[in-house]
Amino acid sequence: MPHFAKPAVGSWTENWPELGTEPVDYTDSIDPEQWKLEQQAIFRKTWLHVGRVERLPKTGSYFTREMPSVGTGTSIIIVKDKDGTVRAFYNICRHRGNKLVWNDYPGEEVSGSCRQFTCKYHAWRYDLKGDLTFVQQEDEFFDLDKQDYPLRSIRCEVWEGFIFVNFDDNAGPLVDYMGDFGKGLEGYPFHEMTEVYSYRSEIKANWKLFIDAFIEFYHAPILHMKQATKEEAEKLAKVGFEALHYDIKGIHSMISSWGGMSPPKDLNMVKPIERILHSGLFGPWDRPDIKGILPDELPPAVNPARQPTWGQDSFEFFPNFTLLLWVPGWYLTYNYWPTGVDSHIFEANLYFVPPKNTRQRLSQELAAVTFKEYALQDANTLEATQTQIGTRAVTDFPLCDQEILLRHLHKTAGDFVNKYKAEQGNTDTNGSAAHV
Repeated sequence: MPHFAKPAVGSWTENWPELGTEPVDYTDSIDPEQWKLEQQAIFRKTWLHVGRVERLPKTGSYFTREMPSVGTGTSIIIVKDKDGTVRAFYNICRHRGNKLVWNDYPGEEVSGSCRQFTCKYHAWRYDLKGDLTFVQQEDEFFDLDKQDYPLRSIRCEVWEGFIFVNFDDNAGPLVDYMGDFGKGLEGYPFHEMTEVYSYRSEIKANWKLFIDAFIEFYHAPILHMKQATKEEAEKLAKVGFEALHYDIKGIHSMISSWGGMSPPKDLNMVKPIERILHSGLFGPWDRPDIKGILPDELPPAVNPARQPTWGQDSFEFFPNFTLLLWVPGWYLTYNYWPTGVDSHIFEANLYFVPPKNTRQRLSQELAAVTFKEYALQDANTLEATQTQIGTRAVTDFPLCDQEILLRHLHKTAGDFVNKYKAEQGNTDTNGSAAHV
């Protein structure tokens, strides 16, 4: 069902009656057992975004990722083999279980380039396809066949240059998982935007609470009013902020909003440094000279309501990948990696077309540091939220029409957990023990 620009109060929620209108129970964000179930039912069963192909520029390029969301200590290697295929492996040597790829500190992620992977402990070697190629003093082993001991592989596929892994060997293809939103985004010039600014922070709050903060603009005129001029802040506080469009397709969702004008119609609305550098929270005002970002060139999923005041789209690919496109021609990605029921690692990456001069470079840097301020403001509320929900004094909370995607997120997570519990129950019935 297509969903167009909002004509009346309540019209978003009424399109998805299965989500209801009653208060939402946030016990799912404070229950340790629920988190353990989410780890098994969600993060070990779905496609997880781990990086871009630009991080693998040549044969033998690799990087590692620590994946506590799927299991304590879980580490993986992402590498480009001689055929140009991107592969993923558990970062474990098959001899005695030593971590295979690391530098000075085994808990830190690393990247580089190599012809083969060599274990630091006993020098077992593996080629870029994961096959065991050398065993030190091989004749001392008993009937050892190197073909029986390759690195353990992980499902790895690429969509529009984004690398995903899936720890479920029976999972369907990534392109199917991305669904209609993924299909509708194909062709956007992600590959042109290779200038990257990255942020990472450990947040003492449930992973879903931070996603909640980014899928509604109800908070914008209150929480972020200090970033606007006095006149603009007073206007927003009075009339509120209304997004242009919401949509839900299966387990994924999106929100479209105005903003990101380049340049703003009223320069008095922005700060002096933004006027000088032609940049700010919405990114550089001057559009890069590339194809695919003008209104008539955008893929169909972008600005679906075809609003002339459109500024940005935020696509929420369940469970923890946000892809946010801005009208001036740049994009953001967010990932939320849970480490416990009340903690997660937040990663943000800003992608721009590489600058051609100093002015363009400074405009991108201003956008990057301005974004950080907004993100910190959002994160600042989360730990206070987590502590108070954790008291269980109140666990049911009313949500407004603009918070429709929050309802969808918590219901989707709950559906995955309930399905997993039902499957485990069936396994128990058949005589096998289920473990969480």
